[in-house]
Amino acid sequence: MPDYLLYSDFNCPFCYALHERLHELQLIERCEWRGVQHAPHLPRPMKAWQGSLGAELRQEVALVQRLAPGLPIALPSGKPNTGPAIALAASQLQRGREAGMQMVRALYRAFWVNGQDLSNPLVLDEFGITDGSDLDQVMEEWNTAWHETGQAGVPVIVSPQRDLLVGCVPAEQVRRFFA
Repeated sequence: MPDYLLYSDFNCPFCYALHERLHELQLIERCEWRGVQHAPHLPRPMKAWQGSLGAELRQEVALVQRLAPGLPIALPSGKPNTGPAIALAASQLQRGREAGMQMVRALYRAFWVNGQDLSNPLVLDEFGITDGSDLDQVMEEWNTAWHETGQAGVPVIVSPQRDLLVGCVPAEQVRRFFA
């Protein structure tokens, strides 16, 4: 049973990098993944980012490439509204943790490696169909608990002692947090 809570959003490159780092360190099994939208205002379908938004996205990806050398990541054209993808992941997690966590990883990669629009129903149909049962309640509970951490951004990991690990931090810092 996972004893740490991981608050994360599919459109955050730092969340993707930390998620992959947790896999590499074999610590992901100790985490209960909870998807939250740190930017719920993003449009459906995803729009291409230009100007200062495009520059910000390029800067984020470049920083992640420095923080996680070797991580497969490509510069997407923009960032999608992740509500539908989080609902899909929540649905799969309700059916079973292992399959749910495989879907979470696949959704991260669909966006950060393949540039797919995670707000597009046709893209999400490739992963499966949500059944809709209690997802709004689950997602609201995740969102409320995330806000109660006092953090406005993601990723955030909450330990059983309520200590926080915020951001995509070096592997050694992650190991110490889980020790």
